[in-house]
Amino acid sequence: MATYQNSRYNIALPSGSGGNLVHIKTLTASSSATLSFVDGTSDVVLDSTYRTYIFKFINIHPATNGAHFQFNGSADTGSNYNVTKTTTVFAIYHSESGSSASLESRSHADGVQQGTGFQLLNTDSGAGDDESTSGELFLFNPSSTTFVKHFIARTNFYYESDFSMNFFSAGYCNTTSAIDAIQFKMSSGNIDAGTIKLYGIA
Repeated sequence: MATYQNSRYNIALPSGSGGNLVHIKTLTASSSATLSFVDGTSDVVLDSTYRTYIFKFINIHPATNGAHFQFNGSADTGSNYNVTKTTTVFAIYHSESGSSASLESRSHADGVQQGTGFQLLNTDSGAGDDESTSGELFLFNPSSTTFVKHFIARTNFYYESDFSMNFFSAGYCNTTSAIDAIQFKMSSGNIDAGTIKLYGIA
């Protein structure tokens, strides 16, 4: 298993991945309605240059309490974010008070069944000054015109009712068209603050 190291990260990569994370683009939210990574725009690469792309979420803070952090893909360079997906979700949580902890599958509302809506990356995130979401999204071979496009995401966030919640989502974009743009937003309100970094695995 290869390992990428620098002053801030020590990340184990899957065997055969090549071993190098290449930073492509950083977007920083400031009361932003959306953060979008569009191939060929503002130095973004999201094409056959890399077979695996990773988005890193760092302290994503919603403007609205209880909003969901979410994403969608585009097959037309960002004109529309409406790729058909089938996805699954589960979560683990523990309350600050210690009175509640659980591993649970999430309701069908958190996953997508052959739908074009945005996929949740968390649910009911807290908007307090010290509350945020961090995690990562792996997108595999988005430029393929043969296969569907698989993704795996994991976040940890401050749930609005004072829980630590680890949120897992995965699925596939059910299209053989290339995915050439990814957009992130909240289900309501803006992304008040936070950073998203895009990497390719060389």
